[in-house]
Amino acid sequence: MKLVRKMFKNEEGATAIEYGLIAALIAVAAIVAMGQLGNTLGNTFNEVNDEMAG
Repeated sequence: MKLVRKMFKNEEGATAIEYGLIAALIAVAAIVAMGQLGNTLGNTFNEVNDEMAG
């Protein structure tokens, strides 16, 4: 019985999982933001190239 109480009382594993989830969400947000920025930069450079070519 003491072991069961000790397992429920120990929150170190839950904290590590929470930090992992937060890091994963930040990584996904960064990937999406960088993808959008890359598309915008690509479009800008294509427009500049078109203007210079013609």
